[in-house]
Amino acid sequence: MLIAAACNIGAWAAGKQSADVRIDPPYWWAGMKNTSVQLLVHSPQIRDAEPSISYPGISIDSVVRLDSPNYQIIYLNVARSAAPGKMNIFFKTGKKSITVKYELKERDGVMPSPFSSADVLYLIMPDRFADGDTTNNDVADLKFHAPVDRKAPNGRHGGDLKGIEQHLGYIDSLGMTAIWLNPVLENDMPDGSYHGYATTDYYRVDPRLGSNEEYASLIKKAHDRGLKVVMDMIFNHSGSEHPWMHDMPSHDWYNHPEGDVMTNFRLSTINDPYVSDYDYDRTVKGWFVSAMPDLNQNNPHVMKYLIQNSVWWIEYSKIDGIRMDTYPYAEMGPMAQWIKDVQMEYPGYNIVGECWYGDVAGTAFWQGDNRLNTKGNPVLPTVMDFPTMLIANSTFHGDTQQYGKGMNEIYNRLSLDYLYVDPQRVLTFLDNHDTDRFLLEMPTDLGSWKQGVTFLLTTRGIPQVYYGTELLMHGTKKRADGDIRLDVPGGFPGDTRNEFVAAGRSELQNEAYDFMSRIAKWRRGNDVIARGTLKHFMPENGMYVYERSYEGKRAIVIMNGTDRALDIDMSIYKEVMQPGQSFKDVITGNEITILPNMKFEPRAVYILE
Repeated sequence: MLIAAACNIGAWAAGKQSADVRIDPPYWWAGMKNTSVQLLVHSPQIRDAEPSISYPGISIDSVVRLDSPNYQIIYLNVARSAAPGKMNIFFKTGKKSITVKYELKERDGVMPSPFSSADVLYLIMPDRFADGDTTNNDVADLKFHAPVDRKAPNGRHGGDLKGIEQHLGYIDSLGMTAIWLNPVLENDMPDGSYHGYATTDYYRVDPRLGSNEEYASLIKKAHDRGLKVVMDMIFNHSGSEHPWMHDMPSHDWYNHPEGDVMTNFRLSTINDPYVSDYDYDRTVKGWFVSAMPDLNQNNPHVMKYLIQNSVWWIEYSKIDGIRMDTYPYAEMGPMAQWIKDVQMEYPGYNIVGECWYGDVAGTAFWQGDNRLNTKGNPVLPTVMDFPTMLIANSTFHGDTQQYGKGMNEIYNRLSLDYLYVDPQRVLTFLDNHDTDRFLLEMPTDLGSWKQGVTFLLTTRGIPQVYYGTELLMHGTKKRADGDIRLDVPGGFPGDTRNEFVAAGRSELQNEAYDFMSRIAKWRRGNDVIARGTLKHFMPENGMYVYERSYEGKRAIVIMNGTDRALDIDMSIYKEVMQPGQSFKDVITGNEITILPNMKFEPRAVYILE
């Protein structure tokens, strides 16, 4: 399929055709803007073989012979005039030779549609969403076999790409416009590695989720519905069972290959103007965990491999964006070059980096072109808004009577947006696969939940909804990460309840689903939210009001962030609404006329336009 290789050099004979040598990438395309193509060739004793190619427009620039005798790197120059077609690559050692076929495909001209603040991303952990094909729950050609056990929080549960494809209508009806899937590439690791963050093959979808072809099919069907797809990638580390770890191409392919140096998880070392070399190196070169060895992005061959891998998946599957895991733990300079190379092929392509800082300054440091960053230019278009996520629970569920708490927290948080180059290119979320759920327990009413969702879908930036939020999924990760990565009832064989349909949901769940869907659908194509300016008022007694405005159109959000009724002098807000003006409430459809004084029920929320 994608693997073109791994043959026994001892069996070479003059002119023998080999189908077993592995070459990454498995094929390439004609007409790419970057004419330099790296072929990583893997086969026993291939290092010292002499390669040759005879194909119009293609020449070998250089051959790199690595430490391992089983790897060789060929750098090709593929002229833009080179025509699509199949070619032979000849490898010769003395009188012995093999021939490997390699293809230059024709581009189809389909370009991605980069995600932006006009979108709402729906984050899915594939193993926990729906099992659409039970035949792939165990796969014979993997080294490690972890049986499906839905009672094990950190075990594989059997969800797959087919299950997601079967529920695209559900996602569409919720009003989402883009899907971000947690990593889908092969994780052939002990215990199953259901989460996907320990890659063992960068060119193969994990067969327990499906095939490369099924991944491309899912994306095509999502596109047919107007849904974009964001791919989760990890360049900081691979899985410890990646073949490279068992036969390292070169001694510097990984940082600390001996495996006894872990990262310190102190990202402040990267922006610290006084940092020691020891602390900085420990952050970016230490392993993330013992099962995730740290790739060396300063090795140009490693980085070229990773860059090409991104371009390959964009061109092959038509993904519309990339979410890069553990972004600051990788080297800033090489990663900036990665973004430049991707955007050279796909102008305007959006990439969001996971920059997990508790403060705005640390997060803003990573957004491209920020003059406050004296260490370099990361070029990164979009960063994740962890500072807002970290206060979401206390803002919307916490004690609203304390000074600086409740709605004051969100006001103070947004007042620091001047640190960002572009606040509209910040991915805002209430929770995700690595955090406690926005709801720690099942609510008895939706007052504070609705305010959190309303804020998420109407504030500046790119909103991300974690799957199940619309179904009131709740929990913490105190016991296990799996407790915040629950199965969707109805997505798996044997489920007695199907929450993908209204009849299978509780009355409160349907209220939540309908509420989110109404706002998300109103948001679609709404430039006031996607592109508008934001003006907000300092909370008065727990009342938070803000306006989004674009080219004469406006939307005003009003939230009583307290559990008590409020009588409000509306003259405070005369800049954006005055007595006698009438608005339509997006949430209820009712007409609201502004009065000099108005009463707002506990946890009241309005979107007025």
